[in-house]
Amino acid sequence: MDVLTQELLAHGGVLVTVARTQGSAPREPGAWMCVLPQTVVGSVGGGHLELEAIAHARALLAGQPGEWQRRYSLGPSLGQCCGGAMELQFERVGRADADALALRLAPRLVPLALFGGGHVGRAIIQALAPLPFRVSWIDSRDEIFPAQVPGSVDCEHSDPVQAAVPMLPAQSRVLIMSFSHAEDLDVVAACLLRLRERDDLPYIGLIGSQTKWATFRHRLARRGFTEAEFARITCPIGIAGITGKQPAIIAASVVAQLLQLAPP
Repeated sequence: MDVLTQELLAHGGVLVTVARTQGSAPREPGAWMCVLPQTVVGSVGGGHLELEAIAHARALLAGQPGEWQRRYSLGPSLGQCCGGAMELQFERVGRADADALALRLAPRLVPLALFGGGHVGRAIIQALAPLPFRVSWIDSRDEIFPAQVPGSVDCEHSDPVQAAVPMLPAQSRVLIMSFSHAEDLDVVAACLLRLRERDDLPYIGLIGSQTKWATFRHRLARRGFTEAEFARITCPIGIAGITGKQPAIIAASVVAQLLQLAPP
C-alpha cells in the first residue's frame, strides 16, 4: 500500500470495484483496483476491459463528466471472449480516505501454522509470501529461523513443539514437517486432540510417504485415536501427480493444495 498511499495523499485517485458479474468473468465481485494519475494498484481482470476502465477512471479523476457505475459486456466489442458481463463501480478517493481505504483494501489473511524450519519449510514460507496467509512458523529449535522473513510470518519457538497447537487461531491450516518424526507424531496427536475439543482445524497436512503415515496410524491407534480421526489428516501432502522432491517443487504443490480450500 505504500505507493498507493503516497500518490493518493498527493493527487487523489479513483477506486474501481467489481460490483457484480454475469456469466463468465475474469474477476469476482469485490475485486478492485485503485487508479491514480501515474499508477494503478490492483486489478479487475486485465485485458481491454481494464484498459477502458482505467481510461474512464482517469477521465473522472481529471474532472470530466461520466458515469460512476458502468456495465461492460465481455464480447467482441472488447476483444475478449469471456462472454459474460461485469458491472464496475467508480468511487473518488482522496487524502481523507487514505487510512480507511488501506483498511478496506487489506486482504483477508488465512491463518496457517507451519511446524518445521527445514529446507521445505523455508521454501513454503517463500511461496506463501505474496499470498493471503498469516503464518505462524513454529520450531523447537530457536536458532533455526532466518534473520529475514516476510512480514506476514511470525516465528515462534516452542519446546515441546506440540505445545503450540492449543494456541493456534481458529480455522488455522496446519503443515507438519519438523526435523524429527517423533516431533511430527506429537504434533499430529495434538492436532487430533484439538479436533476432538474444538473441530476448528480445517486442514492438517503431514509431510511424508504412505509408509510413514501407516506407521503413524499404528502408533496413534495405540494412543486411542480412530480411523475416522485419521481421515482428517492429509498425508502425503501436495497436489497428486506432482512428483518432484526439490523443496521449491514440494512448496508449489503444497501451496496449490492450500489454495484449493475454501476460505474460512
